[in-house]
Amino acid sequence: MNYKILHRTTYKYKYPVSLGNHVACLTPRPSLVHQAARSELIIHPEPATRTERIDYFGNILCFFTIQEAHKELEVEARSEVTVQRNAVSLKPQSIAWEEAVRLLPTDQSRAGLEAYQFQFESPRIRIRPEFAAYALRSFTPGRPLTEALIDLNTRIYKDFRFDSKATTVRTPTEDAFRKRRGVCQDFAHIEIACLRSLNLAARYVSGYLRTYPPPGRPRLIGADASHAWLSAYCPGYGWLDLDPTNNLVPSDGHVTLAWGRDYSDVSPLRGLILGGGAHRLRVSVDMEPLED
Repeated sequence: MNYKILHRTTYKYKYPVSLGNHVACLTPRPSLVHQAARSELIIHPEPATRTERIDYFGNILCFFTIQEAHKELEVEARSEVTVQRNAVSLKPQSIAWEEAVRLLPTDQSRAGLEAYQFQFESPRIRIRPEFAAYALRSFTPGRPLTEALIDLNTRIYKDFRFDSKATTVRTPTEDAFRKRRGVCQDFAHIEIACLRSLNLAARYVSGYLRTYPPPGRPRLIGADASHAWLSAYCPGYGWLDLDPTNNLVPSDGHVTLAWGRDYSDVSPLRGLILGGGAHRLRVSVDMEPLED
């Protein structure tokens, strides 16, 4: 499946901004499942400086500085991505989840060492008894890890309500857990917190999700937004992506933008400004299959 992706972020300031330093993470990262055939980042006003680098987690970052006065900043990322269906097997022949917990600290393989860093607390995710207690209803003694992961993913989908007004980007994971409400970012954080509270490794994934209009209705251009899910490490199996917001295992309808410990590692755009006063933010994402 080939997709054309347009991600536009616009800030409008009350007063002119005299200086802005920003970091954008808007280029889909290559993986075994998908490759970016073409990608470009358009910034207005034109930056005075602009550099790209790969961060600690392998994400592609663009650093830029704007040194002229402006009342509006627009960052537009355009990409063409080829996605292959991820033929994951969900058969329950994986090792028991307790065995995965035992193996992870002693796994000296490259994959094991990479996964181990995602077992610990991070800026937005804390290890808590309440997360462990909730997860243990799925992680019963001796249960295969992949089976337990799918069950936990389904329970979060059923127990939590999608409510865009219940939380903000700064809402602690514990608050969203108590409210049983939130958005995709909250649900990913909650499931990661549950897994890490059992000493399992899980990372936060930011990306795009293809959406489908109701029958007989045209697809709305720019109505989509960025999406979030998680990936759990299964020793001897690899990483298994899980989308608790939609209760599914991501396949060719998901495109990975970046991953890290939590949202703080992979926010699409962040930075510092001088001046501006209050501002308004508008974000739109359009993910269009080229075959259509």
